[in-house]
Amino acid sequence: MVIAIILGPRFIAFMRRREYGQHIREEGPKHHAVKQGTPVMGGVLIMLAASAGFLAMSRYTLPALTVFGVTLACAGIGFLDDFIKLTHRRSLGLSGRWKLLLLVAVTVGMGFAVHSEHFKTTVYFPLLDVRPNLWWLWYLLIFLMLAGAANGVNLTDGIDGLAAGTGIIALVCFTAINVLTYIRTGSGDPHTLDLAILGGALAGASIGFLWFNAFPAEVFMGDTGSMGIGGALGAFAVFSKTEVLLLVVGGIFLLAALSVILQVATFRLWGKRVFLMAPIQYHFEMKAWSETKIMVRFWIVAAILAAGAFAIFYQYFFDFHPELFHTK
Repeated sequence: MVIAIILGPRFIAFMRRREYGQHIREEGPKHHAVKQGTPVMGGVLIMLAASAGFLAMSRYTLPALTVFGVTLACAGIGFLDDFIKLTHRRSLGLSGRWKLLLLVAVTVGMGFAVHSEHFKTTVYFPLLDVRPNLWWLWYLLIFLMLAGAANGVNLTDGIDGLAAGTGIIALVCFTAINVLTYIRTGSGDPHTLDLAILGGALAGASIGFLWFNAFPAEVFMGDTGSMGIGGALGAFAVFSKTEVLLLVVGGIFLLAALSVILQVATFRLWGKRVFLMAPIQYHFEMKAWSETKIMVRFWIVAAILAAGAFAIFYQYFFDFHPELFHTK
């Protein structure tokens, strides 16, 4: 956090000198035009600060290093997207097809790491108390989690402080889950401690970034930050065996993605739109909600969801099924 706050002004000044500013989509809210030229790619600042904190404190276990690698790889995909937008002076960057292909490559790398750690291919549904074995389909689930989380956070971005704040809440939740796992495994599992250290580093760096991203934003995280944070959340869910809980922890991001899917589907099928504009945060903005009101209310919902997810984890994953965490 401190590193991000110290480097923030220098990073913003550098981006302004290079004229690396945001290009606003014409089909977006009209009053967003005033944000044209705001420095973008603030995700680079998040990744640099988080990397410094994690590498200084890490136990260098394979799960944490894998999540760290996935985070940087997804941030790298976002960086390519941002770079294309900046160099071509447009709001459209890397095509969706290339994003998916690169995410497949990241998933394959993570799959090898998970396989070498002998993780179970079962998925636990806590409220139903069932644990089906997906076999090789579990690796497909990894891709869906990674792609869904990365794109979900990306869709939530667009309002000052929204993606950063909700991302911090989700990261803190996964950090708490790993801290609890470390404490309650008796002698302590260094893997879960290392994952908690990484979660803390990412959350701290994001808080430092939020210092400059709060309304009115001095810098945007861009796809570099949103895809990096989303990739981290997906990877955390894989290595903490909380695949289903990702839907709750990242409920805000799921809502943003579903609003876009619903908007497109209803328009193509019936020629009507459910929302005034999608993703859903723009719908509320079109209803004359201020950006600050949207941001704070989404934070509140994200915090409620994260608290609920942690409560479910505490109640079901440990008390009833401690064997879920014995991966070897």
